[in-house]
Amino acid sequence: MNADLHCHSTISDGQLAPAEVAARAHAGGVTLWSLTDHDQLGGQREASEAAKALGMGYVGGVEISVTWAARTVHVVGLNVDAQCQALIDGLIATRSGRAARGEAIGEALAGIGIPGAYEGALTYVNDPAMISRTHFARFLVDKGYAESTSDVFSKYLGEGKPGFVGHRWSKLSDAMKWIKAAGGEAVIAHPGRYDFSQVEFAALFDEFVQLGGRAIEVVTGSHTPDQYREYADVARRYGFYASRGSDFHAAGEGRIDLGQLPPLPADLKPVWECFR
Repeated sequence: MNADLHCHSTISDGQLAPAEVAARAHAGGVTLWSLTDHDQLGGQREASEAAKALGMGYVGGVEISVTWAARTVHVVGLNVDAQCQALIDGLIATRSGRAARGEAIGEALAGIGIPGAYEGALTYVNDPAMISRTHFARFLVDKGYAESTSDVFSKYLGEGKPGFVGHRWSKLSDAMKWIKAAGGEAVIAHPGRYDFSQVEFAALFDEFVQLGGRAIEVVTGSHTPDQYREYADVARRYGFYASRGSDFHAAGEGRIDLGQLPPLPADLKPVWECFR
């Protein structure tokens, strides 16, 4: 099973339309796919229809922004019903405030001598309500302020950097409730990206389990090979199902392309077993 269960389209902060992401996934050998745009379900019908036409299996997906312990964590919902009103309403509430945060990021960047960043970032966005730090990163790279989008986060937009603006997202308990209402499976996305202590990680995993969470991303484009092994061990310790996804946004922006990840360790339970 070549599953890619984490990627993005122009509906959130990707650079390809949902059907184009489907075509790229298919070309990469993906056999089970999910489009997981940030806090948004608008690409699900196009993605599902494109996957079906190409002969790929498809499960509905979304990546929900959560504030936990005053920091941002992402939870992927897989096999969700995109018509579930509780999920739709929850995501609308989660998206609110993105535009105001975008304006604040623009002001912060202007304060360090980078004018017009908000207006510039908007040129990379289909829907102004979905503006994100990724859109600012693309603007800053194109204008020569950094060599890559990851470089932008290291210099300007990461936590503690001059362009960082915090935001209060949904509660973990709410995100879990919405995913459950939509019949989906909750997955902690790219845990290797979170700067938590061992005690904080234990608290996060324990709360996630108490709320009904059963899965974690192990092999993902956001992880290094060492982190594949580290979070495989976490999956074994907690009995989590393991997920796999490139976290693809655009060609050349991430570590790995759609469908090109190594397989999950053979002894782990793949999350797609939950969908059967």
